[in-house]
Amino acid sequence: MDRFALLSTFIAVAEAESFSVAADRLDLSRAMASKHVQALEDRLGVKLLERTTRRVRLTDAGRRYLERARRLLHDFEVAETEARGERLAPAGLLRINGPVSFSRTHLAATIAPFLRRYPDLSVDLTVNDRVVDLLEEGYDVAVRIGRLTDSTLVARRVAPVGLHLAASPEYLALRGTPRHPSDLIDHACLGYAYSAEGPSWRFANAAGEEASIRPRGPMSANNGEVLTEAAIAGAGIVLQPDFVLGPHFAGGSLVPLLTDWRSPEIAVHAVHHQSRHVSAKIRVFIDYLSEVWRVPPWRIDGDQSPR
Repeated sequence: MDRFALLSTFIAVAEAESFSVAADRLDLSRAMASKHVQALEDRLGVKLLERTTRRVRLTDAGRRYLERARRLLHDFEVAETEARGERLAPAGLLRINGPVSFSRTHLAATIAPFLRRYPDLSVDLTVNDRVVDLLEEGYDVAVRIGRLTDSTLVARRVAPVGLHLAASPEYLALRGTPRHPSDLIDHACLGYAYSAEGPSWRFANAAGEEASIRPRGPMSANNGEVLTEAAIAGAGIVLQPDFVLGPHFAGGSLVPLLTDWRSPEIAVHAVHHQSRHVSAKIRVFIDYLSEVWRVPPWRIDGDQSPR
């Protein structure tokens, strides 16, 4: 029996936690999907899945094997694609993960023109603000913003992102306007729970002075747009990316603060798993992002050059 067919079936069943769902996705009968997994277990001499009447679960051995199986299948698909000369015509499903706010405001808008350029591709875009495990959760590529911590991933910087302080006019009328980063200690600062930059807000000015404060305030959240809406309502001061704050600065619902001081610039990265061969669909997507965001549309006036 085709070893890669066995791998494909096992991966599909493990991800769906269901033989029926996996069989539908692979256009197999449920009996054939079960036969494939049983054949793989017999070949390996180990039980990969625990079957019950309600669901399917990975064993410890199955969980370890799933990671390697995904890598093997990925490398096999890449090798087939390159052997067929399809590097310039990528095809298939591209699974992408991205942060909520940035995906809504910018990433989603890139998908339609990308698919027009590569009509044999389709995209499954999942958004959340936690750091996903690409291999464990089956993503081809993730768009991440900020400092990267996973050294096992290959990352490409595709665009810069500026960070800015902001508060509503109503909040500033009530609490006053900070003139120096140290003044923020006496203000309600709204914290981002998933910040990759750590618990401190850091600043520097043109004279080379540096300042760092630990924000304290009545609220934190795991989404930048939620914090920004709270700031608009007068809850406090936020430090958020330009792609979140820009429209609110333009509309006057938020006021930029400490404009003589800058927070360290962060970046948008496209990340994928290490492999000797990067599949055509991943490569063209990352190239496309770097192309369309060469001059980022979210930059606020006064920000530095995009590259």
